[in-house]
Amino acid sequence: MSDDKRSKMLKLVEELNKYSYEYYVLDNPIISDKEYDKKYDELKVLESELEEVLPYSPTLRVGDIVLDEFRKYKHRAPLWSLDKAQSIEQIKNWHNRNIKAINEYNNKHEEKLPSVKYIVTKKFDGLSINLTYNQEGILIVGSSRGTGEIGEDITSQVKTIKSIPLIIDNHSIIEVHGEAIMTKEAFENYNKNASIPLKNLRNGAAGALRNLNVKETARRNLSAFFYDVGYNEGNPFNTYTEMMNFIKKMGLPMDNYMETCTNIEDIEKQVEYINSIRNNLNYDIDGVVIAIDDIKTREVLGYTIKFPKWAIAYKFEAEETTTKLLDVEWNVGRSGRVSPTAILEPVELGGVTVKRATLNNLDDIQRKGVKIGATVFVRRSNDVIPEIMGVVEESLERSISIEEPKVCPSCGEELFRDGVHLFCENTLACKPQMVKTIVHYAGREAMNIAGFSEKTAEQLFEKLGIKSIADLYRIKKEELVGLEKFGDKKATNLLTALENSKECELSSFIYGLGIPNVGKKTAKDLSKKFKTLKNIEKASFEELISVPDIGDIVAKTIVEFFSLDKSRETINELLNLGVTPREEQVQQIDENPFKDKTIVVTGSLKEFSRNEIKDKLESFGAKVAGSVSKKTDFVIVGEDPGSKYNKAIELGIRVISEEEFKGMI
Repeated sequence: MSDDKRSKMLKLVEELNKYSYEYYVLDNPIISDKEYDKKYDELKVLESELEEVLPYSPTLRVGDIVLDEFRKYKHRAPLWSLDKAQSIEQIKNWHNRNIKAINEYNNKHEEKLPSVKYIVTKKFDGLSINLTYNQEGILIVGSSRGTGEIGEDITSQVKTIKSIPLIIDNHSIIEVHGEAIMTKEAFENYNKNASIPLKNLRNGAAGALRNLNVKETARRNLSAFFYDVGYNEGNPFNTYTEMMNFIKKMGLPMDNYMETCTNIEDIEKQVEYINSIRNNLNYDIDGVVIAIDDIKTREVLGYTIKFPKWAIAYKFEAEETTTKLLDVEWNVGRSGRVSPTAILEPVELGGVTVKRATLNNLDDIQRKGVKIGATVFVRRSNDVIPEIMGVVEESLERSISIEEPKVCPSCGEELFRDGVHLFCENTLACKPQMVKTIVHYAGREAMNIAGFSEKTAEQLFEKLGIKSIADLYRIKKEELVGLEKFGDKKATNLLTALENSKECELSSFIYGLGIPNVGKKTAKDLSKKFKTLKNIEKASFEELISVPDIGDIVAKTIVEFFSLDKSRETINELLNLGVTPREEQVQQIDENPFKDKTIVVTGSLKEFSRNEIKDKLESFGAKVAGSVSKKTDFVIVGEDPGSKYNKAIELGIRVISEEEFKGMI
């Protein structure tokens, strides 16, 4: 009976490790979470009954231990750091040295080195780790880089990284180098409930692996990429490409970007490409690594005291820096939320001068310990307004606490607090709220009323007393002509645009209402599901969460919005004034190649604007995404497509031209 149980335990360990590999490495789940949990719980029971846990059991990943201290670990082969370049000129100099050394060797030896070939990979901004697998293929040690010769044994922490295999199909001792990272999703999820939020992704990864409480490491949900076999008692590799293929074959997570270059022009193109997609990645990189492919050439070139001569890192400009917080400005949004913005001592970051940064809310300020006059960490990503991540503790001595405002900075109305946010309830007379509401309603994605700008909306509020979006349809021509820069023609055009907007798509109307948490996609999803405005208004919470991509929070805000007297009054006013939202139509086409497909559009199209092709695709039942991933089905390409095209080719995704798209529809 005990043998039967042990056989069952061995089988479950093998199955669960396979499921983890498919899920975390290949992004291809082959079993539901519920089924996985059932098998996992069954394994835990068997381990308890047998009083045995295999060294590669997935139950070791939970990190349910607290260590007393870190033990030292001597690497079997040194972990080298890389020489760094910050200009293409420096890369050229390095390349020329390589060519010279190869030519000198070939002039003296019968056995020639091959023409130089480089492999370019991303330089991850995390924490270096080194995995040791024994002759049975079992992971026996996970260690930090340390000095390069001696690191710290962080095996328990490393095992919490679910994408790292605990056993591989290899029968010789090897050490594999990689980088532990924290993704942006893991970072945000952790910070939602953290008493002390993490400052950045790198600190999140480093702090997790150097935490004696392994449960805390597990909570941070780290990932990893591997890129080098530093020690190998098995068959030697002839090229770096062979080595990377081996790493992939062993089931170790690898980044899918790896380019071959033979000259400086190739390298420069790859550097530009990776820099262009850098902010769209869900993890941090700080450059690229350029390494010679041929292992024999590497041996000939050798090492300096610090670096290998056969590889170099091209470093990008920093995306995080420190500067002084000069003041905090409070601004009113469309929903009445009053949010803080940091005014900074100007500083260069990512090629731009940064003067302002976001400070989400009061709780965020308090958790991060931010004060006026302090030196703060500022991070910029995705070309959006930078965010303050934390504070330099030593700078707090002469700083001043940030006071919570009691009244609205625009209209002077008393503020109220709801959770972590401050709100002004004076929706009709608070200028920023009303102006932003009008601009949103008139926007292209909403009611598409041409001729609207924030300046126009401000004049309508101040001079004509527009206090609701319904008031827009009551404006008279003689009122407009008296406004600044409004002549007869401009007034006529605006009134015509207002009249034309009355016949509108249901999704445009829903989006234009400005329901909290409802973007254009959610508005389209609601329209397709419920067909009419009345059906959306009376939809229950349960009905709403049955719509794909609508969760509890969004469903709750939709129900709350339509339950408010103010919302119902505004909608009825608009309908009485002639606004007629029409039912959303989804085109049903036989053998429609785009239905239920994920599609990315890139480059300039001749016959479609970006919104037109998006609407066209969605009318076929497609999902239009902003970035290319393994889940993308098609990429539609116009002129000058850029990095999304390259990514599609790299992933083997079908690329179609505008002409081909027109033929398909």
